[in-house]
Amino acid sequence: MRASKIVSTSEWSSPPDELVLREDEVHVWRASLELGPARVQALLKTLSTDERAKAERFYFERDRSHFIVARGLLRVILGRYLKTDPRCLRFRYNFYGKPALAPESELNNYRFNLSHSHGLLLLALVRNREIGVDLDRLDAELGGQAIAERFFTSSEVANICSLPTNQREEAFLKYWTRKEAYVKARGQGLAMPLDKFEVSLSSVEPAALLNTDASGETFDWSLEELHPGPGYVAALAVQGHYLRLKCWQWLEQY
Repeated sequence: MRASKIVSTSEWSSPPDELVLREDEVHVWRASLELGPARVQALLKTLSTDERAKAERFYFERDRSHFIVARGLLRVILGRYLKTDPRCLRFRYNFYGKPALAPESELNNYRFNLSHSHGLLLLALVRNREIGVDLDRLDAELGGQAIAERFFTSSEVANICSLPTNQREEAFLKYWTRKEAYVKARGQGLAMPLDKFEVSLSSVEPAALLNTDASGETFDWSLEELHPGPGYVAALAVQGHYLRLKCWQWLEQY
């Protein structure tokens, strides 16, 4: 099994005043989506016309608020790195909906991906390589084993079934988030079948992409298990190796 070759240098630390993302670094931000009305309205003002229109289509106010905060913080944080007004950032989307900075940006070598679940947001950033992040919350009603039997490889399903019953849901989510992070990094979403590649599960070895249907692809990627907080499971997929991971906690006064 290949090690992920991502070196963690911090655990959800307070960010520095000056944000610098080096070529050999990956930065992951953790933030709460549960903000007060005044802050939500302030972030709404940073969004583009199409983002505001999408926000209005949410039926539930909480979902609308979470979307605004997630997109607003993406803009604010990217703006801090790029030294750009968040309102001026322009995005493009591939066929499967993965966002990226518009080509006309002078600093469009920044790549990013975000995921949120039950009020928590993760935003991952890197330069000149593809990246994906996925976050989920443990839920006893999820029914993960049935989903695994439908979408995972036979060996992954066997690994889950070999565990005590009370460990299976967490094992399923570890598989799921690692697989989702990888397909999000590839920019294909669930158009890429989850049973066409395998990821590791062992708690005593680093997360890893074990094999894919693409020759040589296994050796081009790093997987990393993230620990965003009690009750949450998360994973990061990055193209390449020997990267330093820095984890930042978004602070509202920052």
